[in-house]
Amino acid sequence: MVSSFRSRTAGRRNSAVKPHWRDNNRVSLLVNGDEFFPRVFEAIRHAQKEVIIETFILWEDKVGKELQTALIDAAQRGVRVDFTVDDFGTMDLSTAFVENMIAAGVHFHLFDPTPNLMGVRLNMFRRLHRKLVVIDGKLAFVGGINYCADQLSDYGPMAKQDYTVEVEGPVVADIHKACIDLLQQGLQQDNTRPEVTPVTEACGDMQALLALRDNQRHRRSIEDHYLSVIRNSKQRLFIANAYFLPGYHLLRALRNAAQRGVKVTLVIQGQPDMPWVTMCSRLLYGYLMRAGVTIYEYCQRPLHGKIAVADDQWVTVGSSNLDPLSLSLNLEANLMINNREFNETVYQHLTDLVESHCKPVNMKTTRRGYWWRAPLIVIAFHFLRYFPKMAGWLPAHTLAIKTVGKTAQVKE
Repeated sequence: MVSSFRSRTAGRRNSAVKPHWRDNNRVSLLVNGDEFFPRVFEAIRHAQKEVIIETFILWEDKVGKELQTALIDAAQRGVRVDFTVDDFGTMDLSTAFVENMIAAGVHFHLFDPTPNLMGVRLNMFRRLHRKLVVIDGKLAFVGGINYCADQLSDYGPMAKQDYTVEVEGPVVADIHKACIDLLQQGLQQDNTRPEVTPVTEACGDMQALLALRDNQRHRRSIEDHYLSVIRNSKQRLFIANAYFLPGYHLLRALRNAAQRGVKVTLVIQGQPDMPWVTMCSRLLYGYLMRAGVTIYEYCQRPLHGKIAVADDQWVTVGSSNLDPLSLSLNLEANLMINNREFNETVYQHLTDLVESHCKPVNMKTTRRGYWWRAPLIVIAFHFLRYFPKMAGWLPAHTLAIKTVGKTAQVKE
């Protein structure tokens, strides 16, 4: 499967940029903030030269404060700390919370800072949605977990189900480069940055590839990876995705895979944090189920994960939803992993999730109210077919990162 995947993933539309599979990596799955936060905070506490973090959401709660403490401690012992948050996703931080980090030496950056208009945030498109961490160029984290307490299981009924992977090995150099490239695009050259050479020695037996989505050279990279894997799958596809409203080509590929005998299973939100998302996803149920796709709704709490397995080798974990914002507008990052044992681990986890906390969707339920939903279904299909082109009509902001506490703001 890897050979066929490698031959097709670059995609005709992205032929100038070809991400590479890296051999000899170690990848571990971290489920929810309960497993992720202790590991990333420990890594920050042991950092010696450099900590780079990118996130969409940061809350000033017990998770945000523990992260703040870890970053302040790292900066005070001489570690270079670059912390970039999205200006749309992260809001309402107190001045003292941010200034305490800056005073300690943390380089705190805002992605696309835009003033509110009468309290309304207008910069809602083309967000920094990826969640990346790189420690000393040798340890990285890639996934969908933000720094907020609702990613912890004890938060209550609205605690999110989510995933991140911890990574060591040669692919960390690609993750490090992605973070540095973003900072260099958005900021003036910083001569104070330490020369950190990523560690590329073999430390495992897993193949891994970092797939990025941006609005410059990687517009379709993540979607093209999904398309290639779906089109080449032979046995099974299992996708759990928080916001499922994929592009027309991806939707058709899933239907075609089911029709040729691949066992296609989708897990979608059944207890959504935004109800309209589930309503939109349900418009597609009949189209997929008539082709043989099995659909479940996860009902224990909001599903925030972006995770999938194919056949007995391929896995992806990352920040990219299968919806128009992630596939056509936002900056996203997914790690692709090729390893039989890891594939089985993730597949078993998703199977257990279905058996314990999901309800199956049946055609009887899907047909209910079809008479009034039919026009919406037609509109949804046409929207999905043409949205990538329509996204190009939306006003594009100039990539900008502002370092808080400094007056200089340089745009690309």
